[in-house]
Amino acid sequence: MNSRAEQLKAFDRLLTIMDELREQCPWDKKQTMESLRHLTIEETYELGDAILDKDLNEVKKELGDVLLHLVFYAKIGSETKDFDIADVCNSICEKLIHRHPHIYGDVKVKDEVEVKRNWEQIKLKEGKGKTSVLEGVPKSLPALVKANRIQDKVAGVGFDWEQPEQVWEKVEEELQEFKDEVKTNDADKMESEFGDVLFSLVNYARFKNINPENALERTNKKFTKRFQYLEEKAKSLNKNLKDMTLAEMDVFWEEAKTQ
Repeated sequence: MNSRAEQLKAFDRLLTIMDELREQCPWDKKQTMESLRHLTIEETYELGDAILDKDLNEVKKELGDVLLHLVFYAKIGSETKDFDIADVCNSICEKLIHRHPHIYGDVKVKDEVEVKRNWEQIKLKEGKGKTSVLEGVPKSLPALVKANRIQDKVAGVGFDWEQPEQVWEKVEEELQEFKDEVKTNDADKMESEFGDVLFSLVNYARFKNINPENALERTNKKFTKRFQYLEEKAKSLNKNLKDMTLAEMDVFWEEAKTQ
């Protein structure tokens, strides 16, 4: 591993390259925070994919891409004299110190649950004009991630179930309500109740320390791998999937589970 001096030297090198690109590269010179935004989101998802794949070399590369974007935003901020990379670093340092009074102050905590609760209460006190702990949940988050963050935040201020069994009872209750609405075939009511089912399942996953986004993505990857195996097998037999029966496809699907 590199020493702290080597790490700082590498970071300084990145800042220097950013300065040079901003001054000399036609593409980099044109970029704004708005033009970079969707690229940053894309890079973040690519990092997430690498983490789920447990590909540490790819994680390293994607972290570099994300870091470049952070430096890029700071560079743009310095050009308008609003902030620079030092301001960004000092801001997060001050925030971390303030929100960890059990490390940098005299507050005592017994576990991570109390740490999270204190964190949310401190954030609420910090918020200028904010009256809800949920104001910190980004509106543009994907719905599944947002549901998890909402539940995390309200739990942080004590609004939570006491036992996982209670949450599972809620899941079963919501499932029954969804089944009842399916019988009516009312699209709006079915959608509403299905949303309640998903929300309650996300809540149960939280109690079981399961990240629902990661869990669903693992299943997406698993399904994709098995279906592509099925496609390859059909191709090797010069068959078109559309012309195969479900029974024929199921043979290869079961094979895929063992690969």
